[in-house]
Amino acid sequence: MSLLELRNLTKRYGGIVAVNGVSMTVEPGEVRAVIGPNGAGKTSLFHLITGVVKATEGEVLFDGQRVTAMPAFGRCQLGMSRTFQITALFPEMSARENTSLAAQARDKQRWLPLGGQAVFAEAARRGDAALERLGLTHVAHRPAGLLSHGDQRLLEVAMALAQQPRLLLMDEPTQGLSVEETAQAVEVLGSLFAAGGLTVLLVEHDMEVVFRLATKMTVLHRGTVIADGQPDAVKADPAVQDAYLGGYA
Repeated sequence: MSLLELRNLTKRYGGIVAVNGVSMTVEPGEVRAVIGPNGAGKTSLFHLITGVVKATEGEVLFDGQRVTAMPAFGRCQLGMSRTFQITALFPEMSARENTSLAAQARDKQRWLPLGGQAVFAEAARRGDAALERLGLTHVAHRPAGLLSHGDQRLLEVAMALAQQPRLLLMDEPTQGLSVEETAQAVEVLGSLFAAGGLTVLLVEHDMEVVFRLATKMTVLHRGTVIADGQPDAVKADPAVQDAYLGGYA
């Protein structure tokens, strides 16, 4: 069974069709990239998958369960976690406090009047483990707002990992990074994905990053899927070349 399945997913804003009948699956352990030109509907698709906006038509299934009408927090509780184009951190809190707070968000016992210390201790443990996986232990006690932009982007990934997601959605993880920071991020993320145990849906504009990290690709153009498959086959597709890559291959 696919971990994520989209069936004819559509989002209209009046006369504008942001996402147009998208059907797609993400299998357990897969690292799938969603690419396309600006305005193709990539971030809108993420919003539909995670419940930030409601679909006009179609269905979202997560591990066989229909979640189309489920709010974002409910999908988080089921095991979806995401990062954003614009880094979403608590800048005055330490990196460790950020990851601990993220871990608490998925703990179903976080509101119980008793046993709170156990919840906090487990959240701290999961947060520390996520920081270590992203190579951020050395900045754990620094305020997030004082970290380099590259470390802030990795910290947001650590926050998502601290929730122990079944599906990790990453929206432009190298957005705004320098060449050196991008290379560092790709190295860290590549090692993370190679270690296994993660299912990832990735939106990324940098094709070098995409072809280094993704095992499968879906290409959107004007809200519609125009190609889907292995990276080499997608890169060679004439429709993809015409709509987006423009001779990249």
